[in-house]
Amino acid sequence: MPTRRYDDSPGLGGLYAKTVKATLRRADYEPDADGLTLELPHSAIDQDHLAAYREVTGFPAGPALPPTYPHVLAFPLHLDLMSDPSFPYKPMGIVHLSNTITQKRPLPIHAEPAIRVHSTPERPHPKGIVFDIVSEVLVDGDVVWTDLTTLLSRAKGSEGHVDLLPDPELPPQAWWDLRGNLGRRYAAASGDRNPIHLFKLTAQAFGFPRQIAHGMWAKAAALASLERAGLRGSGGVPEAFTVRVDFRKPLLLPSRVQFGYAVGGKTTDFVLYDDAHEVTHLIGQLQAD
Repeated sequence: MPTRRYDDSPGLGGLYAKTVKATLRRADYEPDADGLTLELPHSAIDQDHLAAYREVTGFPAGPALPPTYPHVLAFPLHLDLMSDPSFPYKPMGIVHLSNTITQKRPLPIHAEPAIRVHSTPERPHPKGIVFDIVSEVLVDGDVVWTDLTTLLSRAKGSEGHVDLLPDPELPPQAWWDLRGNLGRRYAAASGDRNPIHLFKLTAQAFGFPRQIAHGMWAKAAALASLERAGLRGSGGVPEAFTVRVDFRKPLLLPSRVQFGYAVGGKTTDFVLYDDAHEVTHLIGQLQAD
């Protein structure tokens, strides 16, 4: 498996240009059969950027990184991987189905972790092809955090097992009022400037009635809400855990949504519904280690 190493995180401006070019390339190219691994030996944490991320997602200040923040650190490598000529799918139009994070221990805010990213072999899906981008964060050579981003490349479907979290049908614990500029605010904090999240017109160009919230913002906001609840003595996010979310229906902006959760032993189920409790946007499950 070939490996590409960086001295610094690749710039997002050039990466988005590569992504557009990769989307326009011919569909009959041959992918690299061995795959590609990208490595960033050191990733310094910009404290102002971290503060902006906390503000838009709701994580309180503390000595450790929010558990979803390393995904932001790995995101430039995701873009570089998906825009590489060896990557077998066109990056624009790929659908984010689910995300699973495993944290073995909290990452200090002043850590300079290494990041490693690669993709997995494809799997059949009724709506096309599914694959994962795996991100690993290492401190002193030890993997302390992993992220499994499951993506769908739309194509002619085929029979295949679809792994879904069950809908727990939880009563709401809180209501969130989401403003229309949320996608732009999260894009500034995360670097994910996919046009479907930014403005009504750019989202309509891709078939949405108006802009939609980032799935990883919804996951982060859910975990931040659980963390704040833990500070009040109910629920919470442990130091070592695995948390998975499935993204069900797009969350249009602006909107009002319901957030519910239930704690049972080491497992916390959570869910994000629309204001009428008729549409499920996100289903999640957190398992303490």
